[in-house]
Amino acid sequence: MTAPTPTRPSQPCPSQPEGATGVLVLADGSVLWGKGIGAAGHSVGEVCFNTSMTGYQEILTDPSYAGQIITFTFPHIGNVGTNDEDIETVTPAARGLILRADITEPSNWRATRGLDAWLKSHGLVGLGGLDTRALTRRIRDLGAPNGVIAHAPDGKFDLDALVAQAKAWPGLEGMDLAKDVTCGQTFTWDESTWTIAGGYGRQTDPKHHVVAVDFGAKRNILRCLANAGCRVTVVPATATAEEILGHKPDGVFLSNGPGDPAATGAYAVPMIQQIVASGVPLFGICLGHQLLALALGGKTTKMEKGHRGANHPVKDLATGRVEITSQNHGFVVLPESLPDTVEVTHVSLFDGSNEGIRLKDKPVFSVQYHPEASPGPEDSHYLFDRFVENIAAR
Repeated sequence: MTAPTPTRPSQPCPSQPEGATGVLVLADGSVLWGKGIGAAGHSVGEVCFNTSMTGYQEILTDPSYAGQIITFTFPHIGNVGTNDEDIETVTPAARGLILRADITEPSNWRATRGLDAWLKSHGLVGLGGLDTRALTRRIRDLGAPNGVIAHAPDGKFDLDALVAQAKAWPGLEGMDLAKDVTCGQTFTWDESTWTIAGGYGRQTDPKHHVVAVDFGAKRNILRCLANAGCRVTVVPATATAEEILGHKPDGVFLSNGPGDPAATGAYAVPMIQQIVASGVPLFGICLGHQLLALALGGKTTKMEKGHRGANHPVKDLATGRVEITSQNHGFVVLPESLPDTVEVTHVSLFDGSNEGIRLKDKPVFSVQYHPEASPGPEDSHYLFDRFVENIAAR
């Protein structure tokens, strides 16, 4: 994920501000100076932005951010520190982060250490002191660029090498990243959602058995499934339909994840088509939603800037209800490509893009957003209940 700083002899750029120990270099040659935070080194990826005001630790550990450098538009990142509970995976897959303000000392009773120390422990390179509003406007107007984020405590950078690396990076389109973040082997999950009184609980009396296909699953999705009364068996992204159905599931869940769904679909689509044909209830989120659409005959395309934040309004077309959702995706389903057997169920009120589908004749549905992330705070939790209701009805 990160690599040592370039070993070629380097000197500070003449335009480098005094004291600058970090830099963001874009593929078009743009150079943005700042203060290095987190681990020393450099990392290449797609530079995106996230508008969330809270949840930075969950965002940084969301496997869906594999291959991406996250620009936080909210200025106060790090103010509540970090802890060992608010993580979505053990090893963060994001390539780095960009902040406006310096990280302050943590002020929260749950904090166990500061954000900077946490970043160092995971080898994450960060950059502070940038005009994140200007960078966000650039991404909004021109699309998400490829770039290299670098932190050198001595302030020495080989800008030519960094520009070359940014230009050479192929980008996310056509890239299958699910195989990089999926689990290595099948395991069971029974941890349920967090409460202030007792922390995380355990599902000790499950009513149903769900197989979750891990394309980069967030832990809180698995917790919500357990909370809904499910015993969860998690299988790798490359699991076949025969392997999944061999677990005799009452339902199958397709998780979130990173990368281009068309690339992951090379092996996932045949599996999903067989699961749909079996009649087992199926529920997909984010990448799982996109893969389901591909399996049903639809198409996906890359968005210029994507949807990343916790304030996205989505309309349920069946009820007219508007949900405030959390989102993180750079690809989108093209609704006009879907066959007549598929119904569009949800749309974004930001740009009208697709946010949900269902099969008209089978217990199969999916959404583009993250119902487990609770930004509304729990506007979308009904989707887990809907999945369980489909299982019970079958």
